[in-house]
Amino acid sequence: MGHDHGHSHSHTANKKTLTISLVIITAYMVIEVIGGLLTNSLALLADAGHMLSDAISLFIALMAFKFSSKVADYSKTYGYKRFEILAAVINGATLILISGYIIYEAIERFQHPAEIASSGMLLIAFIGLLVNALVAWIMMRGSDVKDNLNMRGAYLHVISDMLGSVGAILAALLIMFFGWVWADPLASVIVSLLVLRSGFLVTKSSVHVLMEGTPENVEIEKVKAKILNTAGVKGIHDLHIWTITSGLNALTCHAIVDEKMTIGESEVMLRKIEHELEHFNIQHVTIQLETAAHLHDNSVLCVATAEPTAHHHHH
Repeated sequence: MGHDHGHSHSHTANKKTLTISLVIITAYMVIEVIGGLLTNSLALLADAGHMLSDAISLFIALMAFKFSSKVADYSKTYGYKRFEILAAVINGATLILISGYIIYEAIERFQHPAEIASSGMLLIAFIGLLVNALVAWIMMRGSDVKDNLNMRGAYLHVISDMLGSVGAILAALLIMFFGWVWADPLASVIVSLLVLRSGFLVTKSSVHVLMEGTPENVEIEKVKAKILNTAGVKGIHDLHIWTITSGLNALTCHAIVDEKMTIGESEVMLRKIEHELEHFNIQHVTIQLETAAHLHDNSVLCVATAEPTAHHHHH
């Protein structure tokens, strides 16, 4: 139960942080779009594009936390927690698409250089850097950007935006002092490649979760060894470990036990395994007990259930 309390506290902190960040990012995005159009800077417009993607990703992330906290029902027996992972996929895909579009625009600029108001570009880019640094700091302090995929996706958007601002500042300085107008599209290309990498990593991690892949923070061999070393367990099969949502990993397996084991002894054994697996980053455990005779019959030993595929939960 302590885990659930910690999970809900983390959700509240994440939602508050996202709301503050969304307001700041959206407000400055409007300023940067106007500034980019007035100064004719692609690097600034690219940065504004990143900020737009930030705003979208923060909004999606906020909606994800809202939906994922909905109570489980017969339609969604695990609840709506996976919405967070879907949001992370959308965030990653958005980063990839925006960076691709900016690279395309930059190629056009290389072929047809444009006049740029570099001093105005420098000022707006510098303020943009400060705004992004502030939001990144707020997110680092107030939310779980390490383990929560949804928050990490939103945080990476903001970090990539900081890089966009740095690129725009450097480009503005090069144009001011050397007249190198190509520095503007070059800065946008470099930043877009970094953003592309971030988008790919977030999307890859999210798709791994959606494909029911083994969680990255779980060592499956150690988990198997821990269960097999528990007194009363003779063997295990049909072991599955997957992530329901960030910070919530689940395990199911069939455990072969001695047919003389009583219900009381099996309950004690299951509680022990469940407690031990918490140290291996597994928060939800379902173990189906069966004897060697049942294993050979290919049948299952279920507790008080009419459904042959149902599992008895010990959680």
